[in-house]
Amino acid sequence: MPKLSATEMDQFLDEQGHLLRIGTIDAEGHPSVVPIWFIREGDDIMFTPRGPAVFLKDIRRDPRVGLSIDEDPLPYRKVTLRGHARIVYEPGHDDEWRDLYRRIAKRYIPEDAADAYVHDTIDQPRALIAVSLTAADARVTTWRMPVGEEDGTGIWHRRYYVDGTHMAELADSGAGRAAYFPET
Repeated sequence: MPKLSATEMDQFLDEQGHLLRIGTIDAEGHPSVVPIWFIREGDDIMFTPRGPAVFLKDIRRDPRVGLSIDEDPLPYRKVTLRGHARIVYEPGHDDEWRDLYRRIAKRYIPEDAADAYVHDTIDQPRALIAVSLTAADARVTTWRMPVGEEDGTGIWHRRYYVDGTHMAELADSGAGRAAYFPET
């Protein structure tokens, strides 16, 4: 199962347009998932819920979160993160980090539209939340489809192939690439 290198992961997280899907635990103990905009700043994934956002209430009650950032086109890269969210700024302190909010918006919409969006929503206080990629309790997983000459059985980790099956035999023999891409 191919993983992204540290450089590939950094490049992927810095690319524009990928949505972050955040999973929180609601007041009844059920999982809740919301797609949102984000930015990576150093070792942190940062995002900005509005004051009344349900997932902000969830984080205040229980900071454990699951994050998923992925893409639709091949090679289907993804980064998942399990960790703890920390509230960097509560709503009402937006002026202290508004430039970061503007940079987040510019990752998703054209610059003029981002400036207008920030201006038009300036009276809607937001929190600034961070989840560390490197905290001791963080669990980061990356994945992508095999590319180039990589073994085609690498699409899944070996533990997912049932012993004695065709795919397990291909994975164990190292012949998977040739079986799926005989022209290479």
